[in-house]
Amino acid sequence: MSARPVLPGATLGILGGGQLGRMLGMAARSLGYGVVVWAGNYDAPARVIADRVLTQPHGDLEGTIELMRTCDLVTLEWENMPAETVDVLSEHRPCHPSASVLRITQDRLAERALLDRLGIPTAPAYGVRTAEDLHTAWQKVGLPARVKTARGGYDGGGQWRVRTETELGSLPTMDGTTAYRWEKEVNFEREISVLLARSSTGEVRVYPAFENEHTGGILHLTRCPARISPEVARRAEEIARSVAEALQIVGMLTVECFVVAAPGGGHDVWVNELAPRVHNSGHLTIEASSTSQFEQHIRAVCGLPLGETTLRSPAAMVNLLGDKSRARVQLTGVPEALSVPHTHLHLYGKQEVRARRKLGHVTALAGSPEEAVARAIRAHGALGFEG
Repeated sequence: MSARPVLPGATLGILGGGQLGRMLGMAARSLGYGVVVWAGNYDAPARVIADRVLTQPHGDLEGTIELMRTCDLVTLEWENMPAETVDVLSEHRPCHPSASVLRITQDRLAERALLDRLGIPTAPAYGVRTAEDLHTAWQKVGLPARVKTARGGYDGGGQWRVRTETELGSLPTMDGTTAYRWEKEVNFEREISVLLARSSTGEVRVYPAFENEHTGGILHLTRCPARISPEVARRAEEIARSVAEALQIVGMLTVECFVVAAPGGGHDVWVNELAPRVHNSGHLTIEASSTSQFEQHIRAVCGLPLGETTLRSPAAMVNLLGDKSRARVQLTGVPEALSVPHTHLHLYGKQEVRARRKLGHVTALAGSPEEAVARAIRAHGALGFEG
């Protein structure tokens, strides 16, 4: 496809209609682009920013043809879209990220093979398909461990924690039909994410590392800047640049990492996962950075100059999750939350509340990361649901 920039006035297609698609669409609109969202259903959060919403199942031929017909360029909000669909679309329109990137990042075993080839440290692991593989992994890698599906896991789904031999019985049947990865549980000091943008012109910009805290496998809190040394920050950025170059990715890339104590002192950086897209931990860039991750992604895939990634202010973000399943609810405590200084509330417009479902987030700015965290937690604590 042509390397010429796709300029404002063109129409961008977004595969996926969740909150990431919604915020990507908002950034595209602010830059003057039209937006078509292949949401897969009528109630998707991104519907409100789209000129057109496609409701066919992702991968459907009719939807593929319609997106091709109505858009000048295609991107996505989530890496688990059908790579075959991106293959077809890319024959007629620029598509970023590419199907080759998706085939690696959709499969934990392929992703691990890439990282091994690049010499990037990861947790000790072993690929598992059969009961015999499971026994070998247990003997070679040891316990405690996490067993993860090679494909499809998200927000802690498709993972099982194994601490003792007796817990092996709780794992899925290993009959050779599904691939898993047995991964030694890491005794890490911090989890960080490095967000990088790479343009279709090859330009690269990297955000300062963000520090993340998870609860039940779902991101709870992000703070920036991360509490890491300059040496760790440099190593994490080097890793992200190396991965982006190897993938030849166009758009945003998120590299999730563990910061672990090194045997001889200091710290090492181990990669946990890759995400070829905008990321939950980068939501605070909307207020905290010179250029949000969403605008940066649009600039990158369209071949426009990338924006500055410097922080305007220390910041923190807390996810707003559903507490239990119910169809219609009222969010309470909004005035109290917004009374916290320098606090911003983002709601995704999801029609149905479910336990652990991401419904929005709170971002707070302050003179220090600690004060930003305190403000974000205070605002988040004021919010609740009635229904």
